[in-house]
Amino acid sequence: MSKHNDECPCGSHKTLTECCKPIHLNHALATHPEQLMRARYSAHVLGLVDFVVQTYHSSCEAEQHRAAIAESIALKWLGLEVISSEIAADGQGYVEFKAGYKEEGEEYVLQERSRFVQQQINGELYWFYIDGEYPQPPPSEQPAPPAPVTSNKTIGRNDPCLCGSGKKYKKCCG
Repeated sequence: MSKHNDECPCGSHKTLTECCKPIHLNHALATHPEQLMRARYSAHVLGLVDFVVQTYHSSCEAEQHRAAIAESIALKWLGLEVISSEIAADGQGYVEFKAGYKEEGEEYVLQERSRFVQQQINGELYWFYIDGEYPQPPPSEQPAPPAPVTSNKTIGRNDPCLCGSGKKYKKCCG
């Protein structure tokens, strides 16, 4: 097995054994939400449906969605980029990331700001994924809606249409 194949799929540049595998075996070892998110991504790459289901918060009722989760895991995952991670003052964790995947020959990028909560179980603290938001591009990157065509001029049926199509008004917008 080559060194490249031993590398953890989460992109940490560590080996799987040094990085996500211990968390796959005991998810209480994730002491920061970014560690759990990286382990969840690696679980997608490695096909570990049980781990992904178990690391959803209980309020998500992930077991009821196991088939859909398995479909997501079955995709070809192409790479992970962590944009930011933090533990907020209220104790919730946030990780924003981009994950590339391939579905039916097309490549896509999922960008999400995931929210994690910590819960104590049998004296151990565990992080759980609870939900995520899909960031919208800044207004400068969103296409502007077309401006309505307005004019104080009365348009005749044979005048050129104001929409700029080059057709007569009566054959276009009239």
